[in-house]
Amino acid sequence: MGNEQLEQLRGQLDDVNLKLMDLINERASLVKEIGKVKSAQGVNKFDPVRERKMLDLIAEKNKGPFETSTLQHIFKQIFKASLELQEDDHRKALLVSRKKHPEDTVVSIKGEKVGNGRQRLIAGPCSVESYEQVEEVAKALKFHGIKFLRGGAFKPRTSPYDFQGLGEEGLKILKEVGAKYDLAVISEIVSPHDIEMAVDYVDVIQIGARNMQNFELLKAAGSVKKPVLLKRGLAATIEEFINAAEYIHSKGNGDIMLCERGIRTYEKATRNTLDISAVPILKQETHLPVWVDVTHSTGRRDLLLPTAKAALAIGADGVMAEVHPDPAVALSDSAQQMDIPQFHEFISQLIDSGLYQKEVSIANK
Repeated sequence: MGNEQLEQLRGQLDDVNLKLMDLINERASLVKEIGKVKSAQGVNKFDPVRERKMLDLIAEKNKGPFETSTLQHIFKQIFKASLELQEDDHRKALLVSRKKHPEDTVVSIKGEKVGNGRQRLIAGPCSVESYEQVEEVAKALKFHGIKFLRGGAFKPRTSPYDFQGLGEEGLKILKEVGAKYDLAVISEIVSPHDIEMAVDYVDVIQIGARNMQNFELLKAAGSVKKPVLLKRGLAATIEEFINAAEYIHSKGNGDIMLCERGIRTYEKATRNTLDISAVPILKQETHLPVWVDVTHSTGRRDLLLPTAKAALAIGADGVMAEVHPDPAVALSDSAQQMDIPQFHEFISQLIDSGLYQKEVSIANK
């Protein structure tokens, strides 16, 4: 008799569970409809005043046996899940989302393709200091068949007293060297007002980590027809990173490349902490090419090769690294840049690893 009663009660419990499930899903459908109305009105999805009213109503109507605090805790979890459901709907609509655009975006840069399955390299000095300095690096890139030259003309530095870059003069040097050696030029722009000027000099507009959420700069970059390399912020979540890319795309420019460059953590052994797992996550969540900056993520020359191997092995579309003819006298980030012989060895080791394929043989140069 006892077992029959137990099974009967369990059956009733199963029925209640199913009714609860139906009611929770019915509530979720209402929440989604409310979310659509709020989006159309431009209203924030989270309404703390409304949530407080619902919790107070639960307290008023509760007749036990659960304590009011327990029921409120349960409903808070339901409220939280409902808010995430609304946000999930928003993410599905993102222009940069793979759910919106299943095929990989392939960015064309001066006739070169990024995101088509061939892994590439970007290299160059941290800061543009002189024509001779950039040209020496460009020769090394050309020797290895590398097509992308980076260099900082505008340098947002932690200290206002550090070298801030040569500005437009630096962009002119990059353009001249790029034209001479048939290299695509990539340089960071830090002000929305300089975007229009920059398109005359660079082949790719870089938006640096410290400007990832400079929304006016993102919108300005999205308003021109020039590929954009967007770096992840120092402490940005992947969701924030993706939404920063959305700012660019929403203005009409879909030629966006993402760059994982390390995030700030408690670790002091490296300059930043390379979040290598961000690469497959970004590749799954977005359709955009993903680069890894091994120089800024580690800040250590001795870690450039293993982290580059890791980036290529995990599926990055390319690796960015810094090279300087004489890092000891570099005006910025001297400790993390390779000199030319070290760069040659870096490329040689990558090729020997089988993770990187040389684009142009030395014999043909």
